[in-house]
Amino acid sequence: MEKITFCGDDCCKCPRYLAKTNEALEKAAELWLRIGWRDRIVPADEMRCAGCASHQQCTYGLVACIRENGVEKCNQCPRFPCDTIRDMLRRSGESEKKCKEVCTEEEYLMLKAAFFHKEETCKSK
Repeated sequence: MEKITFCGDDCCKCPRYLAKTNEALEKAAELWLRIGWRDRIVPADEMRCAGCASHQQCTYGLVACIRENGVEKCNQCPRFPCDTIRDMLRRSGESEKKCKEVCTEEEYLMLKAAFFHKEETCKSK
C-alpha cells in the first residue's frame, strides 16, 4: 500500500502515522520536539495522525493551494514548481539537516524514508 501526501511524505513510513499505541505516539511526540516540529511534547491524542488532506491546515500551505488551483496534486498545476513548492523543499532540507544533528542513525534513516524524498515524490505522484 502506498499513501503519499501532497508534499511528498510517505505515510506508510512515518512513525507518527504508524503509531498505534499511546507509547508509540509519546515516543513520536518526543522525537517531534527534539527535531523542532513541535514546541512541546504533545499528548498522544494530539499526536495521532488524522491525515493531511482531511483538513485545511497544512504546514506548507499545499492543501489550500491545491484547492485554490483546482488540481488534485501539485504536479498537475501549470505553475508547478511554484514558490510554495520551492519553499517547502527548502524547509524540508533544513529539517533534514536538523534530523542529522539530533537523531540517532536509526531515527534519521526512518525519517529520511518518510519525509526526505519530497522533490522526487512530488514530481511523480
